[in-house]
Amino acid sequence: MNQLTNEKTTTPINGYLMLFLAVILIAGGTFLLFNGGSLLLVLAIFIGLFLAFGLVLVNPNSSRVLLLFGKYVGTIKSNGLFWVLPFYSKKKISLRASNFDSERLKVNDKLGNPIMISTILVWKVTDTYKAAFDVDDYKNFVRVQTDAAVRKLASMYPYDNFADEGIEEDVTLRSSVNEVSEALEKEIQDRLEMAGIKVLEARIGYLAYAQEIANAMLKRQQATAIVAARHKIVEGAVSMVEMALEELSKKELVALDEERKAAMVSNLMVVLCSDKDASPVVNAGTLNH
Repeated sequence: MNQLTNEKTTTPINGYLMLFLAVILIAGGTFLLFNGGSLLLVLAIFIGLFLAFGLVLVNPNSSRVLLLFGKYVGTIKSNGLFWVLPFYSKKKISLRASNFDSERLKVNDKLGNPIMISTILVWKVTDTYKAAFDVDDYKNFVRVQTDAAVRKLASMYPYDNFADEGIEEDVTLRSSVNEVSEALEKEIQDRLEMAGIKVLEARIGYLAYAQEIANAMLKRQQATAIVAARHKIVEGAVSMVEMALEELSKKELVALDEERKAAMVSNLMVVLCSDKDASPVVNAGTLNH
């Protein structure tokens, strides 16, 4: 026998009409019964109560999954007051967008460095049949599969580039925010598809090195920045010394032999590359002293 694999939207009977009928039967039957009515009025009261138990209120962006003795009947997605058979069991499933902020997980990145990472997920149910029957608890399913997807994603990319070790990656967790978010969203969507859940947005909410290596990595980043800054300073100093020698030679202000040029270059490099202000020394003698 074929079984349903997708949801079936249904629109039951208008509930206001049945509510009015139930109130008439219960109120009218009770009034007449206490005023000397027949026992048939008791039946009318029971019929009114029977109708009242079939009323279903569906709020906006909410749904009710209907079951009849274990058989899936359909899903009410329209909001309002409806009436269904009182024998139906009615499971409420929200269709609103929900936020999920995962816990900070300790995982290893592509290079094996321990990092702390968490994700922020925005999701909603699109297929109530899958959410109700294909998984045990769809909300817990979202939490578990999101954590699994984050762990897998972290192992696919390095936290950062380390050019000094010859490791150069196009995509990293720290700098490639858009690329990583797209990969994370696709990974989570593939996992939640079987639960009838659509991922609206997925992005990394927290990212940092684990505590045991955080200080070491901070010092490494500072050292890398200092080396890069020094590299720029040396490049600029060499250009300035070259320009100074060229201008002195062009304008013939002073004649310098190779030894004096070397001394001038040495002094200029010390002044330009030093991280402290230079203290000038006035030479009152000849150029050779």
